[in-house]
Order: sequence, then C-alpha cells, then structure tokens
Amino acid sequence: MAPEVDVVIIGAGLTGAATAWALSRAGQSVVLFDAYGFGHDKGSSHGTSRIFRRVYPDGLYVRMTGRALEGWRKLEADSGASLLEVRGGIDHGSRRDPQALAAVAAEQHLTHDLLSPAEAQERWPGMVFDGPVLFQPDAGVVNADASIAAFLAMARRGGARLVSHAPVERIEVHYDHVLVHAGEAVRARRVVLAVGGWLPELLGACDLSIPLPPVQVTQQQVFHFRQRDPQAVFPVLVHKDRYQIFGLPSGADGGSEPAMKIARHDGGTPTTAGTRSGLIESAGRQLIVDYVGAWLPGLDPDPVAEGTCLYTMTEDDDFILDRHGPVVVASPCSGHGAKFAPLLGEMIMDLALGRAEAHPRFSLRRALPGTVR
Repeated sequence: MAPEVDVVIIGAGLTGAATAWALSRAGQSVVLFDAYGFGHDKGSSHGTSRIFRRVYPDGLYVRMTGRALEGWRKLEADSGASLLEVRGGIDHGSRRDPQALAAVAAEQHLTHDLLSPAEAQERWPGMVFDGPVLFQPDAGVVNADASIAAFLAMARRGGARLVSHAPVERIEVHYDHVLVHAGEAVRARRVVLAVGGWLPELLGACDLSIPLPPVQVTQQQVFHFRQRDPQAVFPVLVHKDRYQIFGLPSGADGGSEPAMKIARHDGGTPTTAGTRSGLIESAGRQLIVDYVGAWLPGLDPDPVAEGTCLYTMTEDDDFILDRHGPVVVASPCSGHGAKFAPLLGEMIMDLALGRAEAHPRFSLRRALPGTVR
C-alpha cells in the first residue's frame, strides 16, 4: 500500500514551497515533489530579485499585500534569514494613472505621496519623469532564491518530506484521495498543483479533466544595468506608457556591484514550459537599452547580465486558486504573484484542508471581467 499523507505538493517554486511551510506549520503531513533540483532556474521563481509592492488599482490586492508583508516578516523571524529589503516604490506613466492609484491607496489607508515630476526628479536624480509620480514607502525587493530555501528549510523542520528530481509520471484521482506517482507512489487526501508554467502540460499529461480558465505561457526577458553612482538608492518602479516597464534592485543577479533589473512586463513570447528557448531576442534587448538611455540616466545603458523566465498569464490577470475534488490548482500567475508567496501558502492550505472556498475572483469557473493590475 502506498504511503498515506495529508497533502502532496507538486512544484517547489515560491508557491509550492510556501504551501509546504504553511501546511507543516499547521501539523499536516506533507510530501513535496519537484521535477528538478530545489532552487532551479527552469520556471518563474529563481533569482535574487522579485518585486514587493503594495500599490494596485484594486483594493483586493492592496489588502492582500498587507497580509503578505506580515507573512514575509514572520518567515524572516522564524528562519533568521533576511528576505525582503524595503526601498520604496514609484508608479508613473500615462497608462498607470498615478492619481487614480492614489485614490485607491487613500481608500485603503495606505501611506503614499503624489509627487510632481519636478519633486520626483529632485528625489531621484538618476530617473526622468514627465508626469505625476506616486510614491509608496513599503515597496522593495524579495530574494526569491533565499526565500525558497527558507520556506523549504522551515517546512522540513516541521516534518515535511521534500523530494527533488522527481518528475510526476501519473496522478490518479479518486473521490476522496489521490495517488501521485513520481518515482514512488504516494497516497494523499489532497494534491496541490503548484507547477507554474507547466500547469497546462501537466493537466494534459496526467489526463486531469479540470476546467482551467484560459492561460498563456510566455517567455520574458530581463536585463541588469549597473548604477553609475554605487551609493544611489533607486526605488522599485512601475512605468506604463508606450510599454509596461518594471525595475528593481538586481541583487546578486546583476553582479557584485549595485545594479538595477529592468524588464518589460508585456510583450512576452508565447511558449510552453517544456519548449522555451531560453534565448534573448536582440530586439527586446534593444528596446530595454533604449528605455534605460531615455528614462534612467543614472544607469549605464550597457547590460551587465540578462536572462529569461516564464509568465503564466490569465486573461484577467487574476490568480487561479481553487479546488476541484481532491486537486488544488495553485497558479498565482500573470507576473505579479511572487510578492504574495507567504499569504498564498496559507490560502492554498485552507483550500486543501477544506477550511475555505475559492475567492470568486480566483475560481476555476469564474467570469473574466477585465484586467486589474
């Protein structure tokens, strides 16, 4: 007879690792499988720089960022690791509407300042602005690699069994349990699919008839630019004008000297997790180089490092967090899920244990009203 546990988790990125931590903390027996080594670079969770920010045009996500911030600080306290560096964050651009964002921030009692271009230029002389700028002091950068390591270390301390290099071969779904085959067979009350861009492929390979909302997997490109002044403190930035650009401190991904990671949020190349090329497109690189030259004169416009990652995009930019029988689908996707990882672990745990129903916005069967980011 296969071993019996409360929950099997498939995928050890930020979402799966956070879920293992939450479940083990709650006294649940957990087995976590990942097809690669822990902390691998095949998906969406690797590297030293992921944005944490609190500004959204949607109160739901603003409230969730507050709960996520508490979770990050708890993980830091429990693990002893430093994971979230606060830098402050800015939002600007004609398609970002800082005034509307400021109204939502005020409604949600979120500390913020609405600055004129001149005021912003004085505060950040290495940046260029052509309209109002919203500043929010809680934004910063999460070290994704260190966070996964901390989540997994704490889960292991809580009794979770973590198995790397164990691709899933088959999932047998029964009325009240599942059998997961990944080099061994494990019987569990629930299984959590936290596989990022592999979700469509895994559902197909395992013949799981789950009504997934439309998703598109894209390969995104990121570039790192050295600061001309190593002592300058650049904020996290979201700039939506002709293109949707984001930026944040690079950490070790940008080398030994202070650098900023600059990338385009939109315009990814459609792909699959299994067929992504991992290659940088020269036109995409030039677009970001030109952007840095025009908008970020405090950075040297020659990239010192570059790379790719995966986005899993829904049509409405909302997450997929729902349970279908004993299968929990956990896809906090659309390029903005990393910041929520500690909270998502708790939300997914509640779904797996039957403590909560899916939020209507995150349901498998939801309507798709439009983007919210």
